[in-house]
Amino acid sequence: MKIEILGAHNTETEKYRLPCLLVDDVIALDAGALTSTLPLSRQKAINKVLLTHHHFDHTRDLIILAANGGMPPPSLDVYGLPETLQVVYSYLFDGNMYRDYTAWPSRENPRVTLKPLAPGQRLTLGEYSVLPLSVGHSVPTTGYLLSDSKGHSIFYTGDTGNGLSEVWRQIAPDVLFIEVSGLNSMGEEMTKLRRHLTPSLLVGELKQFQELKGYIPRTIIVHIPTLCEEEVRSELNDAGKQLGMELELGYEGLVIEV
Repeated sequence: MKIEILGAHNTETEKYRLPCLLVDDVIALDAGALTSTLPLSRQKAINKVLLTHHHFDHTRDLIILAANGGMPPPSLDVYGLPETLQVVYSYLFDGNMYRDYTAWPSRENPRVTLKPLAPGQRLTLGEYSVLPLSVGHSVPTTGYLLSDSKGHSIFYTGDTGNGLSEVWRQIAPDVLFIEVSGLNSMGEEMTKLRRHLTPSLLVGELKQFQELKGYIPRTIIVHIPTLCEEEVRSELNDAGKQLGMELELGYEGLVIEV
């Protein structure tokens, strides 16, 4: 399984992109950086998008990805929680902002099909098995365990706060893609709102994973705060020393083979 980080940050600049992972060129996890990073030929190869939640930085490129499908358009399945898809439809695909690609070129053969899913209910997408699991964020959010036919797996949290022990009990990935969105000094606010992780909060979550599973998977940090990336990098170095491992900062263009 090949995972390419198209976007690893929480804002966009000339070199940073919004959250998005691409698996084997065909499945996207979130859609913050699909059209801003890929040529048309690669965009057209994507046939499934798994959304963690409805926030704009995770869904922005959906409408342009649909628009770039050409004619006749290939089918694009977009999966997410019912709450996520409701917001995505209401603000991106309802026909007011742009064309309603869930009914174009026809309702019988649309460019985009919105497919609701439920946490804990496993999906089979071709050769991949997908297990969505709820994580704590400011809006309904699901992370994804994605496994291939060879038994390799990754888990992508999307945006999450602390309190992941129930998720940890259900997964054993080779690679963990997890967010860190703030500095340790923000920890009290992050914990109270259950919105995001800091390096110190991440240490607690990974120690809990190790207690439950006996190991810590390779861990790659995404949703990095652009405005304080160097400070986060320093705090993650200290966090890695506490855990006896390297906590890798993801970056745009990084390719991981699992």
